[in-house]
Amino acid sequence: MGSKAKVIVLGGGVGGTFVANKLARHSQQVQVTVVDATGSHHYQPGLLYVPFKQEKPETLRYDERKLLHPEVELICQPVIRIEPDRRRLFFSDGYLEYDYLVIATGCCPAPEEIPGLQEGGHHFYSEPDAIRLRDALETFEGGHIVVGIGGFPYKCPPAPIEFTLLLADWLEQNGLRNKTKITFLSPLPQPFSIPTVNPLVEELFARSGITSECFFNAEAVDPQRRMVSSLEGTEINYDLLILIPPHRGSPVVDASGLGDKGGWIPTDRNTLQAKGHDNIFVIGDATDLPISKSGAAAHFEAPIVVANLLALVSGQSPQTSYDGSVLCLVETGKGTGTILRFNYDRPPNPPKPTRYYRWVKHFMNRFYPLAVLKGWSLTLFLDSLRRVPFQRPPFCGSEEMISLKDRQ
Repeated sequence: MGSKAKVIVLGGGVGGTFVANKLARHSQQVQVTVVDATGSHHYQPGLLYVPFKQEKPETLRYDERKLLHPEVELICQPVIRIEPDRRRLFFSDGYLEYDYLVIATGCCPAPEEIPGLQEGGHHFYSEPDAIRLRDALETFEGGHIVVGIGGFPYKCPPAPIEFTLLLADWLEQNGLRNKTKITFLSPLPQPFSIPTVNPLVEELFARSGITSECFFNAEAVDPQRRMVSSLEGTEINYDLLILIPPHRGSPVVDASGLGDKGGWIPTDRNTLQAKGHDNIFVIGDATDLPISKSGAAAHFEAPIVVANLLALVSGQSPQTSYDGSVLCLVETGKGTGTILRFNYDRPPNPPKPTRYYRWVKHFMNRFYPLAVLKGWSLTLFLDSLRRVPFQRPPFCGSEEMISLKDRQ
């Protein structure tokens, strides 16, 4: 038997961890190493609930080593750059060689791209920022809350909508809704980016008394005047500003010359190989694919990366194709949720919000650590459930018992 192929997975987030654990099942063919800067795995979807004290930050952090298959080696050290031609990752004190590389470096909020946003605004896309927003809400006594999208792309497209609806519920529960105006800012002609979903969003906003300001491309924030201004010349005053920053690819991608001007890696939309580098695969937020940047996308991409990488190891051409599938469970407020399922060619058609979808979303949040360790894809599991009737959870009324098949 020949020597094993050396596979390095760069990044210990959802995409990198899933790929590593799936590859570990083929230890006769590959030797898998995960390289992660900190070795701390963050369950980012849970940050949505931190500002409302529905999640504690420490419960969203996991030891990456405990999430990895025993066959997978873990190196906790920042990578300075990648040299694809030499097949090496460089650290501050040395380098590591590979035969195949999976880039799962995610993306980073870039609030510095909007002057004044770091000083005058909030968001929940990192643990420190979610905690800071939690503290701001704790002292909020009423006024004008402005929530919005500061630029594209950003992680988890539904998250700002989810936050706004949960915020309206939180204000009501704390006796502040009648004292507070909520305005949602969007750079687009509608609140949400997907036209087939937008009518539902507008209906939910109307139900919760949320107003929208569209065609608002945030240009600057003035913390002293508590004002956010747009490229279109509009100025809006606020008492509390929650503006989702534009995002960029990882700095190591820029340092390695692998990305475009936004730091996104040009990626084959079907094989998930980095364009121009057949032995490099890209997964999750690091790609430039025309799909949402979300853990849900990484769940669907992981089996494709594994299958095509193993094909190359076996001397074959990649044959498995990713169709752009994404599946997201979405909070819709008032204790309900819905589901978005789409791909490159088929837009989502969200079913009526029910308590059941929210129950499934929270169940999946709790099930996540075990699923990652086993290499089970939660979204593929959910996709299979779309073909059979769901059972009614105990707390739902009879009107909540649904069949996803019937809702398609």
